[in-house]
Amino acid sequence: MQQQALINFLEKKVKEYDQLSFIENDPICIPHIFSKKQDIEIAAFFAAIFAWGNRTTIINKAKELMQLMDMQPHDFCVHHSEKELKQLLHFKHRTFNSTDLLYFIAFFKMHYSKHHSLETAFTQWMHEQDENTEQALNGFYQYFFSLEHVPKRTMKHIACPAKKAACKRINMLLRWMVRKDKQRVDFGIWKQISPAQLVIPLDVHVARVARHFNLLHRKQTDWQAAVELTNEMKKLDAKDPVKFDFALFALGVLEKF
Repeated sequence: MQQQALINFLEKKVKEYDQLSFIENDPICIPHIFSKKQDIEIAAFFAAIFAWGNRTTIINKAKELMQLMDMQPHDFCVHHSEKELKQLLHFKHRTFNSTDLLYFIAFFKMHYSKHHSLETAFTQWMHEQDENTEQALNGFYQYFFSLEHVPKRTMKHIACPAKKAACKRINMLLRWMVRKDKQRVDFGIWKQISPAQLVIPLDVHVARVARHFNLLHRKQTDWQAAVELTNEMKKLDAKDPVKFDFALFALGVLEKF
């Protein structure tokens, strides 16, 4: 496909899928349940972390967790009692279990006792002139696991560039929180990170489509590959490269391209 034809094709797919109708069957529907900023952040965080495998299962498990938190995730994380924590002990999603969940909640309680928003968990580690969010993600990883008695098993659930991971789920969270589109799919409630600094949420499906269109040449699906693809997308839209995630994801997962 010629360059201009490819650009037109991807732009068309973005417009097709960046619609309110996209929300219902995507994990982003979980934070859209809420209106309070901190509830949106926590719901989005869990929905993103759960986002591997079947999308219906991801959504159902995230809804289940929100219900266990009485549909007030921020209040639950900050003010829970020991008795209330016990109702979480049977929660499980794939390899994510109650041990991991209790640590996540402990982190949120610590963070929100000092900060109004989860945004600072990322932004305190980066600079305005940073090309992308690499430092934010590496800093967040260290910060997230800075509590005492970190369960070793829990560390596999948070990725970072320093470990060469593509960081698909965390990058997806950042897309949801940072981008603001006219269709109101992404939230745009974080203001200290620019959409131009975001990195494509890269997984095997997005990578397959990107390689098909010669937008990605690296064989490994890792952080370097995510940055490579994002830089290609910046050639198409320097201010909002990650909008093409709608097109690449839809082609790879929904259209089985």
